Amino acid sequence: MVRWAVELSEFDIQYESRGSIKGRVYADFVAELSPGGDQEVESGSQWLLSVDGSSNQQGSGAGIVLEGPNGVLIEQALRFAFKASNNQAKYKALIAGMLLAKEMGAQNLLVKSDSQLITGQVSGEFQAKDPQMAAYLRYVQLLKGAFSALELVHVPREQNARADLLAKLASSGKGGRQRTVIQETLKSP
Repeated sequence: MVRWAVELSEFDIQYESRGSIKGRVYADFVAELSPGGDQEVESGSQWLLSVDGSSNQQGSGAGIVLEGPNGVLIEQALRFAFKASNNQAKYKALIAGMLLAKEMGAQNLLVKSDSQLITGQVSGEFQAKDPQMAAYLRYVQLLKGAFSALELVHVPREQNARADLLAKLASSGKGGRQRTVIQETLKSP
């Protein structure tokens, strides 16, 4: 090292550290995904959100897959630290997915769910008689106002396989550190 320093000293070269590579990678990642970054999100471009919830004796959770323009793909498995029915978990998945899409700057959103009950209640085809389901439905209707266009469609479970797998992973209590734990703090969503 000293020998190289002596040989390079005649060229007036000085050493500068590279800085934190990890920090730069995170900064580049955030800049890439932020709507105001180099890649502007087109106002008419459609985002695709696939959601599913799952509940069993080990716990409950949600699976969310958000696909945006320019190849943006976000997958989340959310484990809930509270008891929830299967339908409540599906509503929580829908709400969490809509909040994620809103945060990412999506304006035109197509939502896929394999829950006929949830899609029917949101479309007005079914009534939400349970008070908890009615509270979730009101919150979803409120969130719909954040988007210029939002369509919720019912799809067969086979067409929602990735979100279904993430939801089952989250509710199983397995999966290591890849999960996000959501705490229930309010009685209504």
